[in-house]
Amino acid sequence: MATDRENAVFEAAIKLGALYHQFVGTPISRSTAEKVEAAIESAVSLQPYVTHIEVRLDRTLMNENPFGYSELTGAMYDAVIETKFGDAVCRAQLKYENGYPMMKILD
Repeated sequence: MATDRENAVFEAAIKLGALYHQFVGTPISRSTAEKVEAAIESAVSLQPYVTHIEVRLDRTLMNENPFGYSELTGAMYDAVIETKFGDAVCRAQLKYENGYPMMKILD
């Protein structure tokens, strides 16, 4: 049987993976980035065991196409999530490092 800590880590990891795949490709621009960050946070925060989520998107990577927008890519993400399962809490992060969207446990 899994411990509360293992479940908290699992919940954080699965939610970061879903967050990544659910929103990559979303039309975005520097002027709408804040709203997209808030929408991602709102959607993920509805899920079980999530106690906090913060999403920041790197606006310097938002290069507009001829129609005035960019597409959200994995390189833009810096997300930190906190989950609680029983008495255990996990803080995990999704951030682009060394050319790859890495996920890691912070605490």
